[in-house]
Amino acid sequence: MPTRWPDLAVLELLVAIGRHGSLGRAARSVDMAQPNASRAIAGLERSLGLTLIERHSRGSRLTADGEAIAELSGRLLVGADDLLAAATARRGHHESRLELAASLTVAEYLLPAWITGLRRGTPELDVRMRVENSARVFELLESHDIELGFVESPGVRRGLHSRTVAVDRLVVVVSPTHAWARRSQITVDELAATPLVTREAGSGTRSTLADALDGRTPAEPSLVVASNAAVLIATASGAGPTVLSDLATRPWVARGELVEVAVAGLDLTRRLRAVWRRGDVLSTPAATLLGELSRGRAGGNID
Repeated sequence: MPTRWPDLAVLELLVAIGRHGSLGRAARSVDMAQPNASRAIAGLERSLGLTLIERHSRGSRLTADGEAIAELSGRLLVGADDLLAAATARRGHHESRLELAASLTVAEYLLPAWITGLRRGTPELDVRMRVENSARVFELLESHDIELGFVESPGVRRGLHSRTVAVDRLVVVVSPTHAWARRSQITVDELAATPLVTREAGSGTRSTLADALDGRTPAEPSLVVASNAAVLIATASGAGPTVLSDLATRPWVARGELVEVAVAGLDLTRRLRAVWRRGDVLSTPAATLLGELSRGRAGGNID
C-alpha cells in the first residue's frame, strides 16, 4: 500500500512515456530533466510496488501494470486540470467583485463617488456595499463577510489594519427656534449636560463625541435613531440639539432649517479610516481603491 499520494508531475511523466515511447522525449515534453525523470519513475515504482516501464535499445515502453496505471493517471490529470480551471474561474470572479461595508456618513456622502471613480477603470466590477455602523463594520471584517470597511470611530479593533482616507468635522446643530440658535457659542459642559438627538450606540459619530467630551458623562439622549436623515428631521422639528457630520448638516444649515452652534474649546475633527484584516492580501479592486484614496484621487477631504 503506498504511504503517500503520488505526485501529479510524475503521473504526467508516466502518461507521456506511454505517448512518446521514450523516457527522454517524455521528460522533455513535461519540462523535466532526464535524470530527475528517471528518479521520479523509480520512486513511483517503489511507492506502488509495481514495475511500470521497460527500457530497451530504442527507448522505453510501459509494462502492462504501467499501462493500467497510466490510464488511471490520465483520468486524475483531467480532474486536476478541471480543478485548476475552476480555481482560475473563481479567482476571476472574486477579482471582479468587491465586498465593502461602510458606516453611515461615509456610505451616504463619500463612498458612492469613490466607487464611481473606481469603476471608471473597471466597468465590469461588481461592488457590493453594506451600510452599517462602525461597530458592525468591524464584526463583518472579523467574520470574513467583507474585504474592506470604512469607519468613523476614533479607534479600530485589534487584528485590523487601518489607514486614514479622509477628514471630517462634527458640528453641533439646533432648530432655529432653540435657545442656542441665538448664542454665539456654548460650553462643553453645557453640551454634555443637554439631552441630544443621537445615533445608536456603536456609531462612529457617537463614539467620537464621547471621546471629545473627555471624561464628562453625557446626559441621557432625548431621542436615539439609526439614520442621519432621522436625526436631522428630529432636530429640525425641535426634538433637541444634535452632533452630526458637517457633510450631513451643511445643506440643512444652508437652507436655514438648522443653525450651527460653536462649542468653546471643543475639537470635533475626526479621521475617516479604511480598515481590513491584518495578514490579508487585498484583491486588485480593493488595493486599487485604497491606493486612489491614499493619493487623494477619489474625492472627499483626503488626509
